[in-house]
Amino acid sequence: MLWTRLISIVDEAAAALVRTSFSTIVRESNDFACVLTDARGRSLAKATDSIPSFIGTVPRTIKHFLQEFPVDTLEPGDVLITNDIWLGTGHLPDITCAKPIFWKKKLVGFAGSVAHAPDIGGRMRSADAREVFEEGLQIPVMKVIRRGQIDATFERFVRKNVRVPDQTMGDLWAQFTALHLIEQRVLTVLAENQLNTLSDLADEIHRRSEAAMRAAIRAVPNGVYHHSAVCDGFEKPIELKMAMTVSDEAIAIDFAGSAAQVPRSINVCLAYTIAYTSYGVKAVLSPNIPNNEGVLRPINITAPAGSILNSTPPAAGGARALMGHFLPMMVITALAQAMPHKVIATVGSPLWCINLSGVERDGRTFTNLFFMNGGFGAAYDRDGANVLSWPSNISSTPVEMIEQLSPLRVKHRRFRVGTGGRGQFRGGTGQEIALVNGGETPITVAFLAERTRAETAAAGIAGGEPGTPGEVLVNGARVDPKVQHVVPAGAVMELKTPGGGGYGLPAQRDPGLLDADRVDGYTTA
Repeated sequence: MLWTRLISIVDEAAAALVRTSFSTIVRESNDFACVLTDARGRSLAKATDSIPSFIGTVPRTIKHFLQEFPVDTLEPGDVLITNDIWLGTGHLPDITCAKPIFWKKKLVGFAGSVAHAPDIGGRMRSADAREVFEEGLQIPVMKVIRRGQIDATFERFVRKNVRVPDQTMGDLWAQFTALHLIEQRVLTVLAENQLNTLSDLADEIHRRSEAAMRAAIRAVPNGVYHHSAVCDGFEKPIELKMAMTVSDEAIAIDFAGSAAQVPRSINVCLAYTIAYTSYGVKAVLSPNIPNNEGVLRPINITAPAGSILNSTPPAAGGARALMGHFLPMMVITALAQAMPHKVIATVGSPLWCINLSGVERDGRTFTNLFFMNGGFGAAYDRDGANVLSWPSNISSTPVEMIEQLSPLRVKHRRFRVGTGGRGQFRGGTGQEIALVNGGETPITVAFLAERTRAETAAAGIAGGEPGTPGEVLVNGARVDPKVQHVVPAGAVMELKTPGGGGYGLPAQRDPGLLDADRVDGYTTA
């Protein structure tokens, strides 16, 4: 009962964050997380709708906070903050905050939150940044609020360095609101149940969760499972390699042999690598256990320092999702060798994003970003979902919000017919969206897109065929999605997201399902 109560607290905080936020990134796309930890930074409860990577990184960041600010330096009303790539989520737009919770003058836990800011300054986010210093304002670990009073210099500094200061600070205040709500609700739980600390409850939650995960791992035959993935890269594709060792009730995953970090912004910090790799394990083996630190204890993840999955300064990381989103699918495909009925074919992810900035007629700067998704991979007993976000549960931005908050006009947004991989069960279809620069001036645009080469298409499984790769076009001509573009007024941008892979042999598909696909417009004759 207490465990469920804690989860409801962070879920309520997540709702408050969404309702008080300023940007579409939080309000429409849900690019955030709310987390509760104990006094040592060990995660206890995470909001149900939180992004998988964030629920893995926030507790690690809180532990970094404690190294910089030991317990005896913290006071009621303090809020800590950072967006450091290697202490946080891996790229600067994600700002992590935490508020220490005191009960009877003792530290009992932390309320934590991370959200993707609408802007963090620097050059607009794109995959071609060469080092972190290009990517925007770096916030060191610091107290942004001391005893309830915000650092006014910090706020002035942020406002001076971002394109949309009201949105950026507005979202930060929404995060502070969520932290305050978590704090107050936790204090109520402690008072009502006559508890002096969260430690005993944390130990019990972690013990049960760890035991459940170890039991799930025992169902996997011992052995070493290998898998590799090929990503679009830049001039040439980039390869990721993984070896998963299952030993009784523990799993060790190593990414030795993966490509070295590159002078572009697709490098992944180790915390992000660990978060999404762990997510892949949990999604297959124990999807119903609420997220907390106990679930992760039987899983050990390593990657060589200086590799693209364990970057070192000053590597850029703004587009790290273009690499990191491959990781859970690598885990799932490797586990398919042992349990093919518990996995899905490859998803048409990483999720896609369009970033834009420009200047209004009155001289004000604007910036925004909008997400879009590809098709889901098919399973052994069902077709893949169409246009579904994965592994990040970010929502596609509604057309109404795109047109209201930017100079873009949407010509069409529709299923990309015939793009799901064929199989006994069909991969999910991608989407195609055509956007017109309806303003009077050029805008700067960066597309974050992957799986645009034939060799990187979402693979099928058990004889299923791959999905169709994606495309990005401007005025009908294919363009490089990993560099910035200046798009003139009236130009048309088309983004065609990849389809998911199919499951099973196409010849085994039910003829009735084939007919339904044509009637529903998912495939052609």
